[in-house]
Amino acid sequence: MAEIVAKIRKPDTEFLKRRRKWYNSGRKLRKLIQYGFFVTTILIGIQFTLWYKYYESGGKLIKVPRPGGVEGFLPLSGLISLKYWFLTGIINDIHPAAMFLLLAFIMMSLVFKKSFCGFVCPVGLISEWLWKLSRKVFGRKASAPWGWRVPKFLDYPLRSLKYLLLLFFLNAILVVMTEPVLKAFIDSPYNKVADAKMLLFFADISQFALGIIILLVVASLFISNFWCRYLCPYGALVGVISFLSPVKIRRNMPTCTDCGACAKVCPSAIKVDKEKLVRSDECIGCLECVSACPVKDTLYPEIGIVKKKISARAFALGALLIFFAFYFGARLTGNWQSNISDEEYMFHIQRMDQPEYTHPR
Repeated sequence: MAEIVAKIRKPDTEFLKRRRKWYNSGRKLRKLIQYGFFVTTILIGIQFTLWYKYYESGGKLIKVPRPGGVEGFLPLSGLISLKYWFLTGIINDIHPAAMFLLLAFIMMSLVFKKSFCGFVCPVGLISEWLWKLSRKVFGRKASAPWGWRVPKFLDYPLRSLKYLLLLFFLNAILVVMTEPVLKAFIDSPYNKVADAKMLLFFADISQFALGIIILLVVASLFISNFWCRYLCPYGALVGVISFLSPVKIRRNMPTCTDCGACAKVCPSAIKVDKEKLVRSDECIGCLECVSACPVKDTLYPEIGIVKKKISARAFALGALLIFFAFYFGARLTGNWQSNISDEEYMFHIQRMDQPEYTHPR
């Protein structure tokens, strides 16, 4: 009996080679998607800045098209539009892309865990760069990416902060704001230039805001994914939704050697080696744990409804397919670009320092 158990627990060298090659291809695909979205975000930022400068200059500079993708940075506008659509059946045509992008990210998380955080979000990628940089600078072992752990008595209260922020926004929009209030906000001068206001926040950043960003960067060097784990309300939203995802990481307990390799490489500090099924709202679907497991058929992503394993490549491509379904759906139905005319944009942007363009609290 002992020989049988030893045989089961013994790592299969050939399997490890095949599986590592297979999952490395999936990991490379994830990195390709991450960097693709990151570069796209940078290009959108450059294009939007040039677009804004044209109107700021009164039409004296080169005019470029407004990138609809910039509305991905207006999640609250997207949530307001979503509720207004639900109540009235009318799609907000001032920032329509914000709603479709929000729906895409929600659906990605509903099906493939927090794949928005693991594949799309540029802040998630930057956070990953920071803890990897810290590991190199401070000489941390490659098998322990999570850095200095926050004690449990502090970790749980800190993690609650992002959910409190999420509840604040959900209450303000889904509970407090009635249909007339939603309509008034959507048509307000502030909302029409909310994207330009966001640009100016970073272009003309205050010392206080800059100090906060620097603190977050420093914290992320010492505590992996500090912003994502403790403060991001968007991550809290998709995390809650990901509980309903049919795709989860399963650990086959009879063949598990309890080596702990899966937990050591998890960027979200999930104790994968203690779970039969990873349900955590922190799981971003990166599949690093699956790649690290040394025993065949012990750790794998599974569609729980049909008890079917899926590959890392299918996981990544499935999440990407959902995103593009909403993207092309918005474009084909004419709900990607704002309906604000050039003349109206010129009028608003030239007057953005007026009181009516402050946030309608």
